[in-house]
Amino acid sequence: MKILFYDTKSYDEEFFTAALEGFENIEIDFLKTDLTPKTAPLSEGFDAVCAFVSSDVGRKTLRALHDRGVGLLLMRCAGFNNVDIEAAKEYGVRVMCVPGYSPEAVAEHAMALALAANRRLYKSYNKVRENDFSLVGLMGVNFYGKTAGIIGTGKIGAAMCRICRGFGMKIIAYDVYQNPALSDFVTYVSLDELLSESDLISIHCPLMDSTYHMINIDSIKKMKDGVILVNTSRGGLVKTNDLIEGIRLHKFAGVGLDVYEEETKNVFEDRSDEILENSTTARLLSFPNVMITSHQGFFTREAMRAIADTTLRNAVDFMNGVPSKNDVK
Repeated sequence: MKILFYDTKSYDEEFFTAALEGFENIEIDFLKTDLTPKTAPLSEGFDAVCAFVSSDVGRKTLRALHDRGVGLLLMRCAGFNNVDIEAAKEYGVRVMCVPGYSPEAVAEHAMALALAANRRLYKSYNKVRENDFSLVGLMGVNFYGKTAGIIGTGKIGAAMCRICRGFGMKIIAYDVYQNPALSDFVTYVSLDELLSESDLISIHCPLMDSTYHMINIDSIKKMKDGVILVNTSRGGLVKTNDLIEGIRLHKFAGVGLDVYEEETKNVFEDRSDEILENSTTARLLSFPNVMITSHQGFFTREAMRAIADTTLRNAVDFMNGVPSKNDVK
């Protein structure tokens, strides 16, 4: 099988090349360009393409892949909201993802964001670099004894619940489906109750029509004053302009974001020499209690090895014509 790998970074090539040693019937060509309708024709002669969360896998892209004989789209990530699934079915392109590469990687990053935002670690670091050792503006709160509200208790949300338990927090959760593995220490409540009772809210759910902009000005107004909000899932879960309004209303003690609505052009790119006009990112970073990272929650060695291995095993299942739990339906 020949796979065309789009949007290649040095670490992608490193881990996928290493993983290939165990898959002798697969070869990969690595491209730096991302998958879009314009670059999809480059897949001529390939059996599959590999894409990521920033790729444009809409109807036009899928039609172009189909026209070149590509039968498999390998998403090297858990999310697939950037893929037109109905169009994929129409064009006969099988879509497979990596739903459980390392839940702990993302959950640990979520807690790191919560801690950094709470204790103003970025501000403290910059102050000390300037030989300013004063503590003004650095006060946070104890997490011990506080209430953590976890929205979404799949593998990543469950890992976050366990981390919060280790901090001595009371844990409440909201999910359409309750996770029985958490029943001994997590209490499921309504979304409204979670919003109003939580000192820390961490979002761990997929982006769907039902969850799009679930955090908006109405839900923000239901939160406690001084709440800490963390999002490591998908930017579209939070309505950014409403979040900014909530920050200006002094609703949040801290906000930690690894994802945000405007991120698509920014993800994994160096834009340090550019002037970003009308940048939502710049507006968010203007607030002293906001911490933003560059969609790096997944980025650990363990996770990268798991992503590479699972992606290639998905390709093997495709070659063997067998169904997989990683099929996107």
